[in-house]
This record gives sequence, C-alpha cells and structure tokens, in this order.
Amino acid sequence: MKSVKMMALFAASALALTAGVTTAAHAGGFYLQDLSAKQAGNAYSGAVTAKGADALWWNPASIAGSTTKDLSFGAAYIAPKGNVDDTGSIIVRPGQAPAPVGGNPISKDPISTGVLPNGSFSMPLNDRVSIGMTVTAPFSFETNYDADSWARYDADKTRLTTIDIQPVVAFKVNDWLSLGVGLNAEYTKATLNNALPNLSPLLPDGAQTLEGDGWNYGYTVGAQAHHDKITVGLSYKSAIKHELSGDLTVSGLLGPLAASNGTRDGLSATFSTPSQAMLGVTLQATDKLALHAQAISFGWSEFDYITIGAPVSQAIPEDYRDTVSLAIGGDYVINPKWTVRAGIQSDQTPTRDGHRDARVPDADRIDYAVGTSYQVTPSFAIDAAFTYVAFAKSTLSTTTAAYAGTAVQTPIIIKGALNDASASVLSIGGHFTF
Repeated sequence: MKSVKMMALFAASALALTAGVTTAAHAGGFYLQDLSAKQAGNAYSGAVTAKGADALWWNPASIAGSTTKDLSFGAAYIAPKGNVDDTGSIIVRPGQAPAPVGGNPISKDPISTGVLPNGSFSMPLNDRVSIGMTVTAPFSFETNYDADSWARYDADKTRLTTIDIQPVVAFKVNDWLSLGVGLNAEYTKATLNNALPNLSPLLPDGAQTLEGDGWNYGYTVGAQAHHDKITVGLSYKSAIKHELSGDLTVSGLLGPLAASNGTRDGLSATFSTPSQAMLGVTLQATDKLALHAQAISFGWSEFDYITIGAPVSQAIPEDYRDTVSLAIGGDYVINPKWTVRAGIQSDQTPTRDGHRDARVPDADRIDYAVGTSYQVTPSFAIDAAFTYVAFAKSTLSTTTAAYAGTAVQTPIIIKGALNDASASVLSIGGHFTF
C-alpha cells in the first residue's frame, strides 16, 4: 500500500505539469496560432474578418456565400531561442540543510524547433449555405532540457500533441450578414519525463515518465457583417475540458524509495484549455489597400486547477490569468497576381509571477510579421510569411515537492530567469479554388 501511495503522489506531481508546459513560440501560454500562412502575414490582424477556408479556425462564417470549392494547406517552421537560467534554486532533502539543486546552471534553447501543419477545405451547397473543415494542431509543442540541467527535477523532456478537427456549417443570411458554427473534436496526447531526487545527493537521480491521451470536444460560433468598405468579424471558441488517461513509470530510485519503481496504469487528469472571444475590423481603404485590427480575449483562467482522479483525488492550482492579444496590419495588392502584407501583434503571458516554473518559461511578447501571396494560376496561389517574436524578460519562481505528503517530502524551490528569448517562424502554404 505504501508503494501504491507513493506512486500516486508521483502521478499527482507529474500530471500537474502535463498541461502546463508551453512553447516559447508565437502565442501566450501553450497555444500556437501558426495555423495559416496567409493570415500570418499580417500578424493575424485580419483573421476573424477574412474570407476563405484558411480562416475557418478563427471564424466559421468565413466561407458563407462562397461560390467555389476552396482547399488550403500549409505548415509553419517554428524556431525558438533563449536561455532558462538558474538564479538560486535549492533542494531540501529530509534531515539535510538546503542545498543548490546542482547541474548546469544555464539551459540553452530548451524549447525544441518543430513543424506545425494545417489544412482546410470548404464547398458551397447552394448560394447561401457552405460546409467546410479545418484540421490544425493548436496546442502542440516539445521541450527538451539536458539530463544535467538545473531544471531536471521540474522539467526534463516533454511532448504535447493535439489534433483539432473542426467541421463547419456557414449560412449567408443576407447581403451584409453571414453566420457560422463549428464543432471542435480535439485529440490530445502527452508524454512527460523528469528526474526524481534520491535521498542522498551522492546517489544518481531516478526518473518518472507519464504518458496519457484522450478525445474531447468544444464548439466555435462566428459572424461577419459587411457595410460598404467595412467588415466586422466576431467569433467565440469555447474552452475544452480535457480528460487524459494513461500510465506512469518510475525508475532508478534507491534505498527506501526503491519500492516505488515500476509502472502504474489507469491514472487520469482533467484540465481546461482557454476560451477565445475574437473581434476584428477590416477597412478597405482603397482598391488596393485593406487595413485590419483584431483583439482576442483568452479565458486562460479556465486553466485554474488540474484535477487528479482516484487514487490521488486532489486539485492542483495553476492560477493562470485571462489575457488579451491585440494586432494591427494591412494587405496591399501590387497587381492582380501579387499581394503583400504586414502586421504587428502584442500578446500577454497567462502565467503569473510567483507561479512560473521551468516548464512554463513564458513571457509577454510582440510579433512582427511580413507576408505575401502570389497567384500562380487562376486557381492556385502560394502564401508565405515570416514572423519574428520578441520576448520580454521574465523570472521563474515557484515551489514544488517530490514525494509530497510523505515522511520523505523533498521541497524544490525554483528560482530562475528567461533570458535572450526570441522565435523565428516561417510559414508557407497554398490554396486551390475549383
């Protein structure tokens, strides 16, 4: 029974981190917005007002009244940079004085580079009703700290993959109003690994690996209103309550902890990803120039607790805050084949000072974007965009505990900093109309 209890406590600490990690690229928290090469070019300032299948993620009304089939596809190459540095983290082993966690005090580029694909399709059923689908990966990332990193007890190797399938129905109510609704079916798979301290600093570390997955569901509704040269877009994407089930493997523990080595199946965790309320305005200033402004309110406070099921039966606070993202930008048509665009976006981190750890080395950021589209043939166009993401400095400060609630509870006090952080994002895609 003692071994079962210890493994349950390991599961609580590991599962608490499964949803809380983040990529350092391109959006607050662990959300990735790199879901369209065309929309990336103006920093997503015109996404909720745009027409076409590539804007379906942001607004299901975007395809209402379409007269052609539309296939959009693409991928974003995301390359984050930055150091996560120790500024005085300590570990308190039972019966021993506080001591430095040890290891390499500088973790260079722990956020992995990666490729984020996307695809969308739409077709009209008649002159008012259209259907479509978009497939994206909005909460996908990978982190990889070195085995000797100072952060190893808090974060080692982590991978989160989501696949969001959003079928949509859109309706053109009249000449100025379009409506749309979509279902979000989201598959989530997580793998998390971190070191565990043995009771003596002379012994090598143990390790734990948690894996889990699950399907969960939400919805998106949207509208677009057109008047003369102005388009207003409004949409709401619901929070999604995720329920993951999986297993935990513990290895390398020695002495009185050795009985906890092994694999335990049937563990579960429940947490929510944020809602999004989006409002945008596009002004067709001239025949060639369109100007955009967009605001997104993220309901990150939905991610307030991670609820752990039996046998742990506890709620772990995360204390994320609601945030706002603001973007402005424009598109300019050089000629019938060639369009250029640019934009800037500011985005807040949902993590709070005093609750930010090595798994979430997040910070406020500003995105600077440029992009272009080229009409290769009457039915095929190529889109490309480049985004540079500049992160503010942020501090890491939180307290965790290995073996919490037992006689060998081992507090770990994290103190660190995110330094010299940035990201480069190259998005390439295309779209067919037929």
